[in-house]
Amino acid sequence: MARSSTRRAAPPPVADRLFDIESLDLDANGVARAEGKVVFVRGALPGERVRAAIVRSKPKFDVAATAEVLRESSLRVVPRCPHFGVCGGCSMQHMDARGQLAIKQRVLEDQFLHLAGGLRPETILRPLAGPTWGYRQRARLSVRHVEKKGGVLVGFHERGSSYVADMRECHVLPARVSALLLPLRELVAGLSIRDRMPQIEMAIGDGVLALVFRVIEPASDADRQALLAFSRRHGLEIWLQPKGPDSIVLLADGQPVSDGGAPVSRLAYSLPEFGVRMPFLPTDFTQVNHDVNRVLVGRAVRLLDCQPGETVADLFCGLGNFSLPLARRVGGEGRVLGIEGSATLTTRATQNATVNGLQDRVEFRTANLFDMTPSAWRELGGFDRVLIDPPREGALEIAKAIAADPRAVRRIVYVSCNPATLARDAGVLVHTGGYRLVAAGAINMFPHTSHVESIAVFEPVPGRAIAQPA
Repeated sequence: MARSSTRRAAPPPVADRLFDIESLDLDANGVARAEGKVVFVRGALPGERVRAAIVRSKPKFDVAATAEVLRESSLRVVPRCPHFGVCGGCSMQHMDARGQLAIKQRVLEDQFLHLAGGLRPETILRPLAGPTWGYRQRARLSVRHVEKKGGVLVGFHERGSSYVADMRECHVLPARVSALLLPLRELVAGLSIRDRMPQIEMAIGDGVLALVFRVIEPASDADRQALLAFSRRHGLEIWLQPKGPDSIVLLADGQPVSDGGAPVSRLAYSLPEFGVRMPFLPTDFTQVNHDVNRVLVGRAVRLLDCQPGETVADLFCGLGNFSLPLARRVGGEGRVLGIEGSATLTTRATQNATVNGLQDRVEFRTANLFDMTPSAWRELGGFDRVLIDPPREGALEIAKAIAADPRAVRRIVYVSCNPATLARDAGVLVHTGGYRLVAAGAINMFPHTSHVESIAVFEPVPGRAIAQPA
């Protein structure tokens, strides 16, 4: 007798266990202990008692999903977004924003203790925060054509899944962008390449909205006309990206727009405290939260405390986000050297220096900073002060090179998007290089997510020889 090909759905897990939540993990899951195992409880907050169902079991830990909160934390709030819990874009909307920041500060301090040999900052900096809603000035939205769900979906992935969430609104995106989620579905559904368009990247700057459509196959003439009509109707730039980030082409009535062979955009962001304006392209790396970025740049420059005439290094400089404000501070006799691994970004940074009249104070070079060696560091000539702003991988080789240099840097400011790699690198600077962790603090660059940005300040211990820049 042939077996039926119809699969029976697995019964839902039974929420028959009680958990007392002790803390949060790095993904904003509640942490409890039961029967000698750690249990990560989704949707639970510290201090709560919840009824939850085990959804995954491993030898050393379990994962559970909250079904009912029996004792509620004072930090708990009603999530604003109706998609919270399904959409993976946010993980902390059920927590008060001030509580989120306190948790992130604790995560940072815990990473120093556990990953940097018990290290504690001498001073805890006041956490930096900004608007908690509508703050995302850039985002990558996935696109999928799913007939079973009614057609095209545009949004973030579902939590812990490769599926695209059925999003109809998003409160961390600006209202203008959130209102485009459904019109974008309709637009893509009418294109001939709807199944060959996996992503839409969004960027905002100085009131300009740009959308970059990743296209695996060329758009037809009809597709281009539909995209141009959408652009005019909603007052935004539309770009097509057939290959890598540098392949983008701006659509416009008539011929694609370019300037000397390079695409142009009206995108830019400003740093008013330093009289700096930063033009950029929609695929260039910029911070997602312009409000917090302005505050962060101001704090970093003040903490580095550059003096007129000093020599400063800005490592992982990108577009010059810190380099150009630092160039304002060192004056005409000073020098800022920005180093970045992307030639595209160093070219853009050089252009931005010229736009802001700072080309005589700052130089940009392209180099792989993950391959930094002590000898290569010494060959740069020495610096009075150093700012480091690496990606999530951190700056381990740079930390080793600075630690091995007998000439100490007067002050180091390290801006981090990963507290674990910051703590690792801090351990090298402190325990090997003879530096002190003078101060550190959290930055809420991504409210309602578990993402922790931070800033740390290092100075040489008394008696360590200070570098004399070339």
